[in-house]
Amino acid sequence: MLRAMKIAIGLSYDGSAFEGWQSQPSGRTVQDHVERALASIAAHPVRTVAAGRTDAGVHALGQVVHFETGVERPTQAWVRGANSVLPDAIAVQWAQSVPDAFHARYSATARTYRYLLYCHPVRPAVLARRVGWFHLPLELERMRAAGRLLLGEHDFSAFRSAECQAKTPVRNLRKLAVGQRGPYFSFELTADAFLHHMVRNIVGCLVYVGNGRHAPEWIAAVLAGRDRGLAAPTFAPDGLYLAEVRFAPEWSLPGFAPMMPFFSAALPD
Repeated sequence: MLRAMKIAIGLSYDGSAFEGWQSQPSGRTVQDHVERALASIAAHPVRTVAAGRTDAGVHALGQVVHFETGVERPTQAWVRGANSVLPDAIAVQWAQSVPDAFHARYSATARTYRYLLYCHPVRPAVLARRVGWFHLPLELERMRAAGRLLLGEHDFSAFRSAECQAKTPVRNLRKLAVGQRGPYFSFELTADAFLHHMVRNIVGCLVYVGNGRHAPEWIAAVLAGRDRGLAAPTFAPDGLYLAEVRFAPEWSLPGFAPMMPFFSAALPD
């Protein structure tokens, strides 16, 4: 074997069939499947590190992962070769060698999640598990007004799950855009990093505001209270996508092509 080299890969996956990203004894997580596929190409065990640990049922369009190997393989072997043995719901989009200093998690400068919500009296069928669902009308401008109150650097304890292992609840929410096209609402959030369930908890609160249950200013009181019990219940994972992980230009990582046609029908203004 040659000196260990580091490879970065881009992943997309439908999280519906898996028990989240992080490896579990069951072997039914995205990480477990990806590591088995890469090991079949490398001919040795492979351990991966991801930019974000998505929960069960959460999808990814722009997940970034790195691993180390001591074997030489053509770049396309990590893409086409791995995809030939991966489940249909997981696909390697690209692969690239990176310097030793690169780290999929710690080198990331920002992460963007998008939540797609179908607002209609009847639940979705074709898009089941790919969009969230709310059965009552929502007011776009109320949710936009509430979202603006969360922008900036704050203690997001009120939107953090009890199982969250982050050392600090302080995060810098750089963008929160809410858009609507017909019955579809799109919530796009960008931050330096996110707490466990943070996006789904924020979406749940915005839905409460959009439905008229609370005024937009209520969400500022929830934020200031730093108490998870003050916020709305955690929204379903179905419509949540890790859409993009950003890195400094010096790493020269490829971008991701749009993967879902209906995304364009729900882009924020």
